[in-house]
Amino acid sequence: MSDDIHSIQASEDFSRARGKAILSRIQNFMNPDKDKLLSFNDVKEILKPRNETYKGMQVVPLELIVGSEGRYRDFNKYFLPRSEHLRQRWERVDMARLKDIILPPIQLYEIGGVYFVRDGNHRVSVARAQGSGSIDAEVISLSSEIKIDPDMTTEQLKQAVIDYEKKLFYEKTNFYELTGCDDLDFSTPGRYDVIYNHILVHKYYLNEHATSEISFADALVSWYNNVYKPIIDIIKEEHLDARFPGRTPSDLYVWIVKHWDFLKKKYGVHYSMSDAARDFAKKYGKKRLTLGDYIQIALKRFFG
Repeated sequence: MSDDIHSIQASEDFSRARGKAILSRIQNFMNPDKDKLLSFNDVKEILKPRNETYKGMQVVPLELIVGSEGRYRDFNKYFLPRSEHLRQRWERVDMARLKDIILPPIQLYEIGGVYFVRDGNHRVSVARAQGSGSIDAEVISLSSEIKIDPDMTTEQLKQAVIDYEKKLFYEKTNFYELTGCDDLDFSTPGRYDVIYNHILVHKYYLNEHATSEISFADALVSWYNNVYKPIIDIIKEEHLDARFPGRTPSDLYVWIVKHWDFLKKKYGVHYSMSDAARDFAKKYGKKRLTLGDYIQIALKRFFG
């Protein structure tokens, strides 16, 4: 097969891949995250791996390559090219395949059971477009307690981390057994460590006035009844959470406590908790509740 024929074939292959990428984008118009390739740096920031291990050469299933370190905007979830400017390089890689030229192995990161491209994005794209099942790769593995499903979006991964953190926190502290509360929920990872530190600080202050050491369990119950629940009650009674769409009452608790501490330092220790909550909502929340907000409040009340 001549170079001209190879060139025509590679051009047709790219145009076909671009057409599929456009179709996928249209099909996921209402939920564009489902069409996006995962960013390795975003995933690493969410999972916070503690160490990495060189795994050497491996044969990796292409369906488990779900993201990229630097080119995640250039390809979609299925490594189809999202832009015409990728044509020249993509076609060169495809022509090498057509001529049976062996290219160097790609380089991947593995984390949570899936893979992210360090080098070789176009080679992955061409391989997937041609229906290959696997590819040779040099792999570096990063530690993670969270398993990633290949179909996960960034938001779904973030929620999986939050769920994992909640499970660990509840098991470590016996939180539900001690409080009966199962809705200590957050919209971002890392908050359960903040709550744990709040309880430890509360325990420290309790011990200052105690004749014997207060246990962590007793401190947790005291913190829940005297600090956390009163603030949550204010948030729910005055519908302050409706002014922060996408956030939970527990999110607001963390922010309000920080704001309350700031106000006490500024105006004196007698600044009340309820005033701090209202001041925070006034300064940082939505200015006015919409009809949709009131409907949401009514639905929450109706469904508990």
